[in-house]
Amino acid sequence: MVTTETIITGQVSTGLNRLGWYNAASLALLAGGLQPLALAPFNLWPLAILGLAVFALLMFKVSARRAMLVAGCFGAGLYGVGISWIYVAIHEFGNASALLAASLTALFVLFMALVFALPFVVCRSLLGHGRLGVLLGFPACYLLGEWLRSWLLTGFPWLYVGYGHLESPLAGWAPLLGVLGVGYIAVFSAATLASWAFFVRPSGNLWMASVSVVAFWLVGWALADVHWTRINHDHPVSVAMVQPNVPQEVKWDPAQAEPTLDRLMALSEPHWNADWLIWPEAAVPLTYHNALDFLNELTRQASRSQTGVITGIIYDDHAQRKFYNSLAGFGDALGIYHKRRLVPFGEYVPLEDWLRGTIEFFDLPTSYIHPGPDEQSGLQVGDVSIAPTICYEVVYPSLVANSAHHRNVLLTVSNDAWFADSIGPLQHLQMARMRALETGRYLLRSTNNGVSAIIGPKGQVLGRTEQFVSATLTGRVYPAYGDTPFMRWGSLPVVALGFALLLGLLAARRKYQY
Repeated sequence: MVTTETIITGQVSTGLNRLGWYNAASLALLAGGLQPLALAPFNLWPLAILGLAVFALLMFKVSARRAMLVAGCFGAGLYGVGISWIYVAIHEFGNASALLAASLTALFVLFMALVFALPFVVCRSLLGHGRLGVLLGFPACYLLGEWLRSWLLTGFPWLYVGYGHLESPLAGWAPLLGVLGVGYIAVFSAATLASWAFFVRPSGNLWMASVSVVAFWLVGWALADVHWTRINHDHPVSVAMVQPNVPQEVKWDPAQAEPTLDRLMALSEPHWNADWLIWPEAAVPLTYHNALDFLNELTRQASRSQTGVITGIIYDDHAQRKFYNSLAGFGDALGIYHKRRLVPFGEYVPLEDWLRGTIEFFDLPTSYIHPGPDEQSGLQVGDVSIAPTICYEVVYPSLVANSAHHRNVLLTVSNDAWFADSIGPLQHLQMARMRALETGRYLLRSTNNGVSAIIGPKGQVLGRTEQFVSATLTGRVYPAYGDTPFMRWGSLPVVALGFALLLGLLAARRKYQY
């Protein structure tokens, strides 16, 4: 029988796919654990390339059971290291015991590992039997897996490979292809490296792939100097972002409401000359209609100084009996925005009838939030239009890109106090930087306890605060006009490429009967 292994690729060396089950699982777990080291705060992206190359070799010509083992262990390493901050939120602020918090975190990691493994198990027959499986099938599966995790069960688009390349030459591709496209190029590079290490005799396919990898990196480096949007430097906007650093454990204590409001006003007092004054997510520790006296005074102060004040607040819609996590404008700032993508358990409880009340973590004060409507007008200050997101929303590339159409500046507010001094807040900041780069816009990130930041349209941090301090960050941003290619096309081209590659491999498999 003719096979693609002999016709297309030639001889294959003995490699990692021959390891015993225990050794393969251990190596896959280690390779997965390397991936978060490419992200903030470590930023060691070459380690991710190495880990991905090892993963590609482990997936070569494997059975369905072995594919589940290897991909599942890789996913467990990826999420076990990369989202360890979930334990902090459950244990320290959900008041769960250390054992219960560890168990719930482990269950979530296991679930995400299974979701991660799904594309590799379904397509495992296309990943082996020659270089084309490694070079084309493996990167396509990884790409489609990241896409799947962006929407399945409302999505958890965290720990994407592309985020690790904000500081590498591949960053130049982000305004064209988005974080998924950057990640695809990184995985393709790793697969090409794996092929050189695995196959005894080079072929034309491998040489072509190697030339493509070099071209991708060189073009990415050149694209870094391309400006996809027009920045109006004649219209500077002065901004001041208050970081109150209110401890999470007293955030919703009624006795602390007035001290919190006093702290916000005291930190704002020197900055009423700014065009925009921004407070973070749920900065006002009262619902909108219970805070009307304070908000009216805030409006009068903002109007006197001709300042646009934007603050996070819980909006209570009495008519519909709903609560929204919102951003509201006062003074020169107009509009109100309701958060659309909610955090499971933090803002709503899945399977609420079963889980609500079983443990304190499933009954957090903010876990009664409703999602806002998909179509909203955003916020406006003068002639500058703002595309807002709240906390978790900024990790959705398409959501932010769609919101940025016809809007000039990105704004995201957050309360990362839930994650204490873990790596979570720094990963969150990194993802916000990618949104600025994808859309070619300035991005303002206002947080309760850090890191607050002013981010330029190339994803560069222009100013930032330290964590766990009360501070006010000041600076300037400039409105942007026009769309990047990613804003126009989204992730559709790279996702279509992934499906096309797998369909092409399927056709080749049938032709050569392997």
